Amino acid sequence: MKLLYSNILPLGTEEDQETIMDCFNEQMKLADRVEIAVGYTSNASLAELDRLVDECDISKVCLNIGMYFIEGMPEGAYHTAIKINEKWQDAGIGEIRIVKAFKYHGKLFCFYKDGKPFSAIIGSANLGAIKLEASNRRQYEMSVITTDEQEVAEIAEHIEKLKMPNCSENIALVKNMPLVREVNTALNGIELVTSVPKSNVEFYERCKAYVSFFLKLKVPKKDERHLDDGKHYTKSNINVCYAAPRSKRKARDWYETQLTVGADVYRMEGYPEKNKPFFVVTDDGYWFKAHTTSDNNKQFSAVGDELIMGRWLKGRLAAAGIVKPVNNTAADTDRLGMITEEMLQEYGCDRLEFKKTGQTALDEDGNPLDVWMLSFTAGSEEE
Repeated sequence: MKLLYSNILPLGTEEDQETIMDCFNEQMKLADRVEIAVGYTSNASLAELDRLVDECDISKVCLNIGMYFIEGMPEGAYHTAIKINEKWQDAGIGEIRIVKAFKYHGKLFCFYKDGKPFSAIIGSANLGAIKLEASNRRQYEMSVITTDEQEVAEIAEHIEKLKMPNCSENIALVKNMPLVREVNTALNGIELVTSVPKSNVEFYERCKAYVSFFLKLKVPKKDERHLDDGKHYTKSNINVCYAAPRSKRKARDWYETQLTVGADVYRMEGYPEKNKPFFVVTDDGYWFKAHTTSDNNKQFSAVGDELIMGRWLKGRLAAAGIVKPVNNTAADTDRLGMITEEMLQEYGCDRLEFKKTGQTALDEDGNPLDVWMLSFTAGSEEE
């Protein structure tokens, strides 16, 4: 048994001491199979594990995650885990499993070569220890590595028991996985947008809907991103940022979004009048002024900043780890930042819900404006 450390001042590692991260990387290079059981993960550590599996030519891998089925899993880490699990399964090398029978808080890393376990790391370190980031850079962990044949075999057997169906299940098969919504930082510091307490959001959620309507988001399938078949995916709605730029010098901002409402909606009784402002409170706690514009008042947008709606909508998808914001849409020739049906399916929602709450609030001039609730949440769909 050998002690492993974190390297954090004032307890920096000494000359004869090894860090947990360095030891893990070293064992990965020696192994052809790795079995892991931890309580928690992170987006960065999941990606790092996947990278090391490729780099070290690991032929078999299984990651068991123990705390999230009870506590809820951050949605960004969940979507990353789903993608990696699919990749490993398609390659026939392994899977990611969720412990369901209880809250599993163990931290075990077992390494194999030629079918036999040869070492194991055990201690306080979750998967995040293999990839330091802002949230854990100052978090000190202690672990040990053992090469004792009996101890390693016992740890290997324990992990195998944890993989049994009565304890865990492949993450893709877990139904009703509780997810913890990530914070959408794309609206931080944006003028004309304010945050409201959760209690306010819950109040408006409880309000009776005086009228409500759904806006289906018009997006292409993944393999349709480069097609111009009359659907004009790049010229309207959520992917308008990929339309021809307004200026030869500057590409459209990735957050530019047009929410175009169909005639079946804007003809509904109670639909907001053209150019008559109202307040919007979102299901994740943002507040801003909006209005309807254009012919037949079919455009739904924020007042004063055309990027606000996109920052809210696309920011949600980015926070969930489903898409990465694009700095230069003109340079995104593969259109990796274009929102697709598959992305919305992964998010669990392909439409927005607008609900008139029956409440009013005063604007900066003391005028009472209607308050509408705007939701983009899994389960928001027409009955």
